[in-house]
Amino acid sequence: MDLQIDDFHHDVAGALLALYQSFPRKVALYVEDLIGREEPDEFGLPSKRHQACLGALLWLADEGYLRYENTIQYQALDQAVLSEKGFLRLSRSVSECVDDEGLPPSLLRARAVLAQQLRQALRQGDSERLARLVGILLQPDGA
Repeated sequence: MDLQIDDFHHDVAGALLALYQSFPRKVALYVEDLIGREEPDEFGLPSKRHQACLGALLWLADEGYLRYENTIQYQALDQAVLSEKGFLRLSRSVSECVDDEGLPPSLLRARAVLAQQLRQALRQGDSERLARLVGILLQPDGA
């Protein structure tokens, strides 16, 4: 797989989870909070990785997963919030991805929420699972 696609999956998951965590408040969504500090190039322009992350955020907005009011230079999206589409996709249950460990139904239901599964895949550094979950998240409605 192309490395930039792995980075894209990481950026999408991290950004949407940050907004899910603060929902319904509007927040500044900083690239540095998602990927860490990246040194600008010799001309003072953001690194390719930084630009890619910002591009992923703008793509999410263009595709209707989030809204924002302005950009803060190349650093962040200002007043960002999940759209209805983004919130509903993250809140839906994807129970086929949850291992049934004899847990009570309420705990299984909480673990089945896509946001929780994305959070766990990020925490574990499981790029294959993350790619699969982001694929589920980005599937068109009705697919």
